[in-house]
Amino acid sequence: MKIAILRERRAHETRVAATPETVKRFAGYGLSVAVEKGAGRAAAFRDDDYAAAGAKIANRCKACHALDKPIAKIGPHLVGIVGRPVASVADFTKYSDAMKASGAAGAVWDAATLSQYLADPKGFIPGNSMAFPGIKKPEDIANLIAYFESLPKP
Repeated sequence: MKIAILRERRAHETRVAATPETVKRFAGYGLSVAVEKGAGRAAAFRDDDYAAAGAKIANRCKACHALDKPIAKIGPHLVGIVGRPVASVADFTKYSDAMKASGAAGAVWDAATLSQYLADPKGFIPGNSMAFPGIKKPEDIANLIAYFESLPKP
């Protein structure tokens, strides 16, 4: 199966096993999914497998964001991020004007928004202050979001 994240200037593609579960998972995260003829089948992952893979990727976030407690660090905490309005952590006062404007416009950190933002933070919300360059592999993004979804809500 070919997975493509389409961005403003170019498309990113990766190949993964073509199972119904992977098609559903990637399509559910707002990724453009195209199955190539002759794509193979592999053992299906369970949701906790995706979350476990995402936990490893989340280590990149820990330098600036709390994952397990709703406390602000250099950036806002990520507890309950999926489904939360953008720029809405009350005790975090360092949001950029660009992030505040995105939140004021009604943006929500759902799977599709997170997918685009995590791939290219500066490109998706120009002017935001996050220094992280982004995650290039679509499967890493999907796994990270699965991990965020597995965290307890505040």
